[in-house]
Amino acid sequence: MTATKIRPPQGKLARSQAIKEALLAYGLLSPALLLFLVFTVFPVGFGLVISLYNWRTGPNEFIGLDNYTRALKPDSEMWPALGATITYSILSVPIELFLALILAYLLFQKIRGKSFFRVALFLPYVTSTVASAAIWARLYSPDIGIINQSLSIFGIQPLQWLLEDKGILTLLANAIGIKLPGGLTGPSLALVSIVVYTTWVFVGYDMTIFLAGLGNIPGELYEAARIDGAGGWSLFRHITVPLLSPTTFFLSLITIIGTFKAFNHIWVMTQGDNGTTTASILIYRQMYEFQRAGYASALAFLLFTVILVVTIIQNRTAGRQVNY
Repeated sequence: MTATKIRPPQGKLARSQAIKEALLAYGLLSPALLLFLVFTVFPVGFGLVISLYNWRTGPNEFIGLDNYTRALKPDSEMWPALGATITYSILSVPIELFLALILAYLLFQKIRGKSFFRVALFLPYVTSTVASAAIWARLYSPDIGIINQSLSIFGIQPLQWLLEDKGILTLLANAIGIKLPGGLTGPSLALVSIVVYTTWVFVGYDMTIFLAGLGNIPGELYEAARIDGAGGWSLFRHITVPLLSPTTFFLSLITIIGTFKAFNHIWVMTQGDNGTTTASILIYRQMYEFQRAGYASALAFLLFTVILVVTIIQNRTAGRQVNY
């Protein structure tokens, strides 16, 4: 008589297997999860606590939401800083993405030396931001800068560039003898100069992402369109642009977020003076120059809220135009 091996019920066996898999998964995730908790969740939570205190060298006094109400007052310094941030984003994002798309489309064609141009355009992105910003600040120097020296060859008066707080439209109007109303001054020349630098740095990265997107478009679509008589502009408009919409959406999303958080190059080039005090510069100054850690933390959370709202709006509007 042979002994019969008793097997556990199928349900218990499946449950035991699921528990083992879950423990293995959490065990593998635990190092990354620990780092996330220590270096992300805890700092964010601690920053929220700080924003509720009159925190200078320590938690001097619990003041609740007073830091937030102070930042949201009509005469608060947050509003001009937020306006400069939005202006910086509106100026830099479309120019940057447009140039990147054109360059990517050109360098995707079969032309000689395209590998060299791809590397050359990508180099500014991998260069140290502090170093390249310092060099550009030197180029913009009113006295010894190469830009003013080059303009003088054509008889153009030297400009103050990063030291100019007047609006770009005001400067153009003054050059032709027209006086503009106070509300039409435009962004300062210093901010426009920073936009030029930002475009120079990030257009290579955006171009590289666009090149990857172009590589995913099936060549058969272009061949079929050419057989039907489509020209270069029609191919670009009706095939390239629609099928690049996921790439464009991704780049616009991260570029807008990046402009709202921009700090390094703005601080190196202008220290936030002459109309370039963006939200990040304001937070830095409140934190380190005025030792208002609680107020700076409140400003940081308000900036996070603005970025979150802008991202949600962009997802709901631009996301509908994406063709997958």
